[in-house]
Amino acid sequence: MSESTARRNNTTRAKGYTPWRTQEKTLRLVARVREILEDLDSYLPLTARQVFYRLVGAYGYPKDERAYERLCNALNRARRSGVIPFEDLRDDGATVMASRHYDGMDGFYGHLRNLADGYERDKLANQPVDIRVYCEAAGMMPQLARTCRPYSVPVFSCSGFDSLTAKHDLARYCHDNAFYRGRSTVVLHLGDWDPSGVSIYESMREDVLAFVADDLSHLDPGTVANFRRVALTAEMVEEFGLPTAPPKRTDGRSARWAGETCQLEALPPDELARVLSRTIEGVLDLDTLRADREAEAQERRQISQALPSGTSSS
Repeated sequence: MSESTARRNNTTRAKGYTPWRTQEKTLRLVARVREILEDLDSYLPLTARQVFYRLVGAYGYPKDERAYERLCNALNRARRSGVIPFEDLRDDGATVMASRHYDGMDGFYGHLRNLADGYERDKLANQPVDIRVYCEAAGMMPQLARTCRPYSVPVFSCSGFDSLTAKHDLARYCHDNAFYRGRSTVVLHLGDWDPSGVSIYESMREDVLAFVADDLSHLDPGTVANFRRVALTAEMVEEFGLPTAPPKRTDGRSARWAGETCQLEALPPDELARVLSRTIEGVLDLDTLRADREAEAQERRQISQALPSGTSSS
């Protein structure tokens, strides 16, 4: 063991890559987490909350905040020690703004060839409607993006109460879609079934519709921006037998809330993907979608054949 590693082991908070010695019950917990990650490898990375609810449902793990905190601590140490790959779990990372640069012409052409190999048509361009997905939990965006990508549907995070800028930008997007292209924008929302989660959705919908009503007074704002709550709903909580909890007393909206609450991450990722896919396909013209996918494959081949093979000349 290096001197720096030894020093890290003597501190109360681990830093960097750190070997881990822990109790047998924690090792059993981590082993169950690894089983969950293997079962859901098509939906990685998962958030800690999603792992927590899988443990509660499949292994009877305690459903309280102290148990969740113990799990988070174990997951952090397991990742630092190499027991769980970093890329299998997701928490909120850094926001990056950077330009793309190349090491020369060959690097640029290589980038173009990679783009050609992954060429995808905009499947929404020929559709009678546009679609956007908004999710309350930012950590779930990668798995939702994989579900939405085959339809060219973008995914946005609306953590907490959206900024005024974000809501105005959405309203302007819906306005331009209706004014210049004559089509509506379907906004699909996913969030917690609790007072805050529902309030986030209603606040976004009401504010965007108010902007649209002022900008396009001759049109029904509900057809310009068609909001739909995809998940969670009370019916889904009952249908999937999801774990629930009483509303938080610290939330002032709880006084007007009837029944239990449930977090979006309690819904298994595979079920959420199926629900979202069905919703998107229920909005799209499927014949147009199939035609675009067929054209996409042909165009990908044509683009690849048209690109230079590489090796810049002097």
